[in-house]
Amino acid sequence: MTEGIVLTVVKDAIQTAMLVSAPILLVATLVGLIISIFQATTQIQEQTLTFVPKLIAAALMGLLMGSWMLHIMMEFTTRIFGIIANMGG
Repeated sequence: MTEGIVLTVVKDAIQTAMLVSAPILLVATLVGLIISIFQATTQIQEQTLTFVPKLIAAALMGLLMGSWMLHIMMEFTTRIFGIIANMGG
């Protein structure tokens, strides 16, 4: 296994992880920002108010984007197995 292959695999793994996690993280961040603005406007300073909506939004994104995320991860796994198979001989 050469250094170039290792770097390619690591780069591909990081890109895949970022691509798969981005939808949930972005939605949770956006919901948190909206609720923070609402809390600042109404002066409601309840710390637990942001938890439930972010949890629900993340779960909904997981349900809506789950098949796409699985497809991306399966493509990555197929590429990794292809690299392993080519190393064998």
